[in-house]
Amino acid sequence: MSNKDGMNYAPKGKPNPVVKEGEFQIAAAALDHGHINGMCNGLVEAGATLKWVYDPDPEKVKAFVEQFPGVEVAESLEQILNDDAIKLVAAAAIPSERSALGNKVMEAGKDYFTDKTPFTTLAQLEETKQVVERTGQKYMVYFSERLHVEGAVFAGQLIKDGAIGGVIQVTGFGPHRLNADTRPDWFFNKEQYGGILCDIGSHQIEQFLYFTGNENAKLLHSKVGNYNNPEYPELEDYGDATLVGENGATFFFKVDWFTPDGLSTWGDGRTFITGTEGTIEIRKYVDVAREESGDHLYLVNKDGEKHYSLSGEVGFPFFGELIKDCINRTENAMTQEHAFKAAELCLKAQDEAVVVTK
Repeated sequence: MSNKDGMNYAPKGKPNPVVKEGEFQIAAAALDHGHINGMCNGLVEAGATLKWVYDPDPEKVKAFVEQFPGVEVAESLEQILNDDAIKLVAAAAIPSERSALGNKVMEAGKDYFTDKTPFTTLAQLEETKQVVERTGQKYMVYFSERLHVEGAVFAGQLIKDGAIGGVIQVTGFGPHRLNADTRPDWFFNKEQYGGILCDIGSHQIEQFLYFTGNENAKLLHSKVGNYNNPEYPELEDYGDATLVGENGATFFFKVDWFTPDGLSTWGDGRTFITGTEGTIEIRKYVDVAREESGDHLYLVNKDGEKHYSLSGEVGFPFFGELIKDCINRTENAMTQEHAFKAAELCLKAQDEAVVVTK
């Protein structure tokens, strides 16, 4: 896997199983986005047993089996849904198809773990809320820029421990490399990918809610544009938004497809967090012109300045917590309300965005 390719970026951590082999069996389906590999890595490292994979495209299945030898190839989605041993289905469908697949999985009595963004319309969100209410199943979301980044995990721990006091402002930068010639057709169709704020902006809004402890926020302003890709008229290559949380914490983020060719990784993702007693900066994937490794965190508070190099040091607790939540019907990894609220706000930011041009 090239670190320059964000679509197939699949972090690996240290195995830290919370269940015995065979105790929590899962399946993978809808392999449209490479994030499925990172999702399954996280679950398998936490002890899940990957039993089945299904996709109508044999080439996608072949590539997946190479990553996860030993997984059985299902002949249909129904074969997975009819297997009582399967407790959770992980999927990275085309964004516009994620909710319908999730509804089908939950109606079959299984929990669902989808790549972000979980929805492309507010109507999908409302329908899925009803399915969750009716079935009691989970509709969990792979917000990888927090859940699968050790610097972001550690930032959450520092905030919880009071290292920077109360959080009053968050700024997020989420640049990505376009790699247009390797992208599938749906990537350039707005109805299918949902728009840039709905898609990669969903990571940003989820982090804001989490780091500030907000259950809700108000959108103040958002905008999108296609600045440099006229050959793909439905692509939005830039977007930004400003929000304020119920507790008064504010948020600005920008996302784009303008990572320069010379950067050693797919995007210089950063998060800046201002508290009443200190600041945190997370350099997620690279420390530009210094180190090609990621997971650097800079903390400044009353005790001074500190740099943490966190790669391989923190782990990814979300996945083990999710498995235990599925078994115990708890909500320690992420509440359903939090996942839905992050989705709702990114959809509103997208729907209300001002379209800007050069």
